[in-house]
Amino acid sequence: MKLRLLLLLVLLIAFSFSYSQTQDPLSIYRSEREKTNNLVHTKLKVSFDFAKKQLNGEAWLTLTPHFYDVTTLELDAKAMLIHTVKMDNKDLSYEYDNFKININLPKAYKAGEKYTLYIKYTARPEEVKQKGSNAIAGAKGLYFINPTGEEKDKPTQIWTQGETEASSCWFPTIDAPNQKTSQEIYITVSKKYVTLSNGKLESQTEVDGMRTDYWKFDKKHAPYLFFMGVGEYEIIEDSYKNIPVNYYVEKKYAPLAKQIFGLTPEMIGFFSEKLGVEYPWNKYSQIVGRDYVSGAMENTTAVIHGENANQMKGQLIDENRQENTIAHEIFHHWFGNLVTSESWSNLALNESFASYSEYLWREYKYGKTNADAHLFEAIKGYKDNVENFNKKLVRFNYVDKEDMFDAVSYNKGGAILHMLRNYLGDEAFFAGLKKYLTDNQYKASEVHQLRLALEEVTGKDLNWFFNQWFFGSGHPKIQVSYDYNTLERTVTVNFIQTQTNEFKFPMAIDLFENGKKTRYNVFVEGRDASFKFAFQSKSPNLIQVNADGVLLADFDENKILSESIFQLKNATNYQHKREALLEIAKRQDDKKAFNAIAAAMNDPFYKIRILALENINLINKWAKKGAIDQIKRIANNDPKTLVQAAAIETLGKLTDPELRPIFEKALNSVSYNVVGKALVAMYYVDKDYAIKKSKELPLAVKNIIATPLTQIYIEEKDDSEIVFIANNILNGMFSTNPKIQEIYQKAYDKVATSNNTEAIQNLVNDLVAKGYQFKQFNFDQVAINLLRQMVQKQKTAEKPNKSKNIEVIRTGIARLVQ
Repeated sequence: MKLRLLLLLVLLIAFSFSYSQTQDPLSIYRSEREKTNNLVHTKLKVSFDFAKKQLNGEAWLTLTPHFYDVTTLELDAKAMLIHTVKMDNKDLSYEYDNFKININLPKAYKAGEKYTLYIKYTARPEEVKQKGSNAIAGAKGLYFINPTGEEKDKPTQIWTQGETEASSCWFPTIDAPNQKTSQEIYITVSKKYVTLSNGKLESQTEVDGMRTDYWKFDKKHAPYLFFMGVGEYEIIEDSYKNIPVNYYVEKKYAPLAKQIFGLTPEMIGFFSEKLGVEYPWNKYSQIVGRDYVSGAMENTTAVIHGENANQMKGQLIDENRQENTIAHEIFHHWFGNLVTSESWSNLALNESFASYSEYLWREYKYGKTNADAHLFEAIKGYKDNVENFNKKLVRFNYVDKEDMFDAVSYNKGGAILHMLRNYLGDEAFFAGLKKYLTDNQYKASEVHQLRLALEEVTGKDLNWFFNQWFFGSGHPKIQVSYDYNTLERTVTVNFIQTQTNEFKFPMAIDLFENGKKTRYNVFVEGRDASFKFAFQSKSPNLIQVNADGVLLADFDENKILSESIFQLKNATNYQHKREALLEIAKRQDDKKAFNAIAAAMNDPFYKIRILALENINLINKWAKKGAIDQIKRIANNDPKTLVQAAAIETLGKLTDPELRPIFEKALNSVSYNVVGKALVAMYYVDKDYAIKKSKELPLAVKNIIATPLTQIYIEEKDDSEIVFIANNILNGMFSTNPKIQEIYQKAYDKVATSNNTEAIQNLVNDLVAKGYQFKQFNFDQVAINLLRQMVQKQKTAEKPNKSKNIEVIRTGIARLVQ
């Protein structure tokens, strides 16, 4: 499961949950689910009642006792109607409390003795009462999208979401990650739809306009990885060796499917080779679901992506925003699917590895600097929430299992694996992973089994590493100081750890002098540590601690301007170049600082070029024509369209009519990012032309670049675009970017005081829809508050349609409170 910015609106809501326990939930030990019975095989036959949003199902479950004799069976089955429970055509007695079925078996069964029972049931996902997580916004298992076709421009679809324990919302099972089962599913739908499930499509049978698709999955995986998808899709075929690789997309995106997903075969091959374990399944399909509750989900051989995967050519030329997610879900087919964490406490075995796969892929495909930038951004995501510091990676005490899906399990976990790889070396690290995967394939495991596999391969005791990074919390916070002895020509580098938990760790230190870099590898033990190094020149140009950027830590050190300038020019790690650039940017009143920023606009790595463009000060006294000419060249010719867009935005701040030809040329760019920045820049030199060009854009393109257009229309007070503004408010209102937040706050205020009933109605509908979708996070209350504010704004607006608009808003409130 991929943690996505798509759900930032949920993460930004201040919500709280009440608990009925008298005991502190954090004091409860969250164990692995006890295995009394083990699933062996699951056979399902399903059809759908679209109007009622229900599934009619039959299940044949084959199980065996784990060790002790059993006379009863407990199954998870949430909010179902149970019609029949039988074995050998004989009714079995049972008790059902809307969450679990407790079935009395006809005799005592012994370990190794298989038995099969039959259950006829109706799944009612709309009746399910459980919450989702930060990564997974819903937990009702089965989702009907526009089931009656009432919503225009939205297809009818069905898809499932099993993680964490929501598969039991659509079929009875033992819904625990330490269970493994093979499966068969017969899915009956109208013949206009295609279906997707795990494994191989064995047959299709048509009767009276309906079709039954028979999907068979012979290998074992956890129940939460079961998947069904139904809809009108184009299937774009691809392959890896002799394995089918297919992309299920809406017709509109079929011509672009291979641009979006086409690296999939290469990724599968790369990961197979890197791990030394060939891709273990018989196909790999990906499907895009409307209104999906997360970024993506690694259902075995049948991955679902949210609408974020849908991209147009003008977006893909900038970057494929789904590429990391595609790699993430593929890697899960080893870490999570082939070997599954036995409990949610051990989620790092799934998500930390999948997160780190994004680094591995980018390192292989685009180079180490690109991968390091990705890792830096992931670590920043972990550090940005101060609450993460006190969370352990492996947590046996948590309030709810869904709380495990956070930036500790994902972002920090990936960084920890990067440190472990660096400490062991590539050959040992990947040999250890191969052993772990091979020894535990088609089983569930815990973190200690990973440690033992790595120890057996390397001969090292790794308890210290796992205790501090997997079972401990936080990270080093280090004060750095330097003591120079000019007579001896030595420098002593001093480290003091200021955090509560004491860490030990390896670290790379680079010493630069006379155009030469010397790397020293040290091992820090103890809260205070010092290391002495000799140098040849009068003094080093720079001493770079954590030179390879591997250590997850915070460093507090003071550097003078000349050191920062040298670091920007000579450091090899993205984190250090970025750090130096931002420090230098604060001091551009110094000519050397300005020139360093200007030089960074030509850095080999595009993200450093963008950062330089965003931070260069073209108003100070050193900003000569040469720097502006340099930015103009970048705007016209940089090989990365994202850099061109940044250059245009920087030039736009000058509001110089002489720059109009550059902006006009950019308006014809294939890149939507470039077009959006050019429209805003053009607006400040030729308003009429910018507005004219914006209105000529197709609606699909306008929606993609809604933020710059919203900025223009609000500043222009263009009421003719009020419906467009209203339709895009929720796409940007909860951004983490303060500038974007400001734009959409103004947009909300503009619509809330508008006389345009269509705009009011559209915003109300969006708020109600999001209120329902994210109700478990109390977003319904947030939506109600926003709607009530709209009522107050309408009351003071004194517009002709005031009464009608207030009625529309109050109807929306009533829909949410009913």
